[in-house]
Amino acid sequence: MVEVPFPGAPFRMSATEITNAQYEAFDPSHRALRGDGGFSVADDEAVVNVSWHDALAYCDWLSRQTGKHYTLPTEEQWEFACGPDTLSPALYRHQQTERNLVAMPLTVATGSPNAYGLYDMLGNVEEWCADLYAEGFAATRGGSHNTPMEYVRREARMAAIPTDRHTQIGFRVIECDPSPLPAEKAWFHTGRPPRVKQSKGIWKRPSKAALWLEPIPFVIAPDSPETPFYSHNHQPAVTWCDNGDLLAIWFTCEQESGREMVVLSSRFRKGRWAPASLFFSVPSRNVTGSALAHLPDGTLLHMNGVANSGDWQNLALCMRRSSDNGKTWSLPQLVEPRHEVRHQVIAGTLVLRDGTLLQCCDAGAGGQDGTAVHISTDDGLSWQDTGGTIRGIHASVVELSDGTLLAFGRGMPIDGRMPKSVSTDGGYTWEYSASAFPPIDSGQRLVLRRLNEGPIMLISFGENGMFAALSYDEGETWPVRKLLTDGSGRTYDGGAWTGSFTMDPGHAEPKGYLACTQTPDGVIHLLSSRLHYRFNIAWLEQ
Repeated sequence: MVEVPFPGAPFRMSATEITNAQYEAFDPSHRALRGDGGFSVADDEAVVNVSWHDALAYCDWLSRQTGKHYTLPTEEQWEFACGPDTLSPALYRHQQTERNLVAMPLTVATGSPNAYGLYDMLGNVEEWCADLYAEGFAATRGGSHNTPMEYVRREARMAAIPTDRHTQIGFRVIECDPSPLPAEKAWFHTGRPPRVKQSKGIWKRPSKAALWLEPIPFVIAPDSPETPFYSHNHQPAVTWCDNGDLLAIWFTCEQESGREMVVLSSRFRKGRWAPASLFFSVPSRNVTGSALAHLPDGTLLHMNGVANSGDWQNLALCMRRSSDNGKTWSLPQLVEPRHEVRHQVIAGTLVLRDGTLLQCCDAGAGGQDGTAVHISTDDGLSWQDTGGTIRGIHASVVELSDGTLLAFGRGMPIDGRMPKSVSTDGGYTWEYSASAFPPIDSGQRLVLRRLNEGPIMLISFGENGMFAALSYDEGETWPVRKLLTDGSGRTYDGGAWTGSFTMDPGHAEPKGYLACTQTPDGVIHLLSSRLHYRFNIAWLEQ
């Protein structure tokens, strides 16, 4: 422990990050986690795979052992103690992509100390602080191995879900007089929160008349400059609410691998979409992949990936719930906490007839990795990866009348056709064959769902653009195939990877990441990367 002359309240700080040997005197079971991903093997390496709660528990234990008061530093204390400390490029390597973490020693005190005698304040592992960054998140400072240099600075602030454990966060302790934890502080303002009507909406009865409405954009820039809104807006999810609203979410970023990424939302009511507002973020973490679902009791479910670094490969699976039409949400819960592949969430959470929840996630960061299947049999309290893999990424699943699961995915074609995957054991194993549809590729994501009226609907892309197909015999045949255009010549901005396109009698939107819901009035609401389509089964069957 070394003295830090903090103005008005000096404290003593551990000269190094807490090591494996020190932490395991408190929790011997942690030894089983040594070497995870090739990191932190030896006694004198910084301990990792410890949550914020674990770090505080260690402080309590150490206080009881010594009769002194130990805790985590506040952000203000940490930043003062860091001083002008700089990272030695000779000691630590940093990847700009952060896709594949490169194992390296996390041995403490291998370089020179700073002016106060503290080692490794920057770049060995991130360090938990006592502060809450915002509701549901704890602050980390200092950056870590395998992190771009812009986050390995004295001023860089990051956050993590307090229950998160991975190979890039450890901690150090301070000895000081007992004092309450600092007040929670917000990390940025998001302007006025959306007003959400809570009374039960009165959905109209389904109409038998054909309905098609001109597509309109749902990605609307925020009306507050303090709400993050970047150039790339992509990967939508959508669901309906009991109060009559539609709720859409998507990520916004400059780069899909970026840590600046946040998830925005917009509401559709009275025929128009509201300006975007902040929906979900883990500050300075990548949050690729979102899904929404309306459960039978009216609860809304939000699933999201949360990275330990940037990029979309090393994600944990996060869940939140809302019982008030999305006005408020539960604190984020890591339901599959390992940061690994098979966790990139795909829109289209499915509720099976027996109540099982099914969530598809891309099985890897590549285009040939297929789709993983995660299930929950206890209303979302716990989740497990079935280990089964659907052929094709960005897959969508529907349950057939006999309980069989049918899925279609992108890429990995069979005989030049879109792959068809079938599971008769709840998603644990799959059989593959060629479907009746053309394969899809970059910038495209399909949707598959059972309509309220009974038929199964597939919306995908062909030579002339986006089409819908209907099956009345559980996916055996698809007699209805219709290009999603009203025949009028119009040019649209499809956003994201789609860009500008012309819709006319023979052409529809050529690509886009699709998400879909059907409201109780029978209207099918289809989102592409930027546009909102509205039609019904009567129009498809014309």
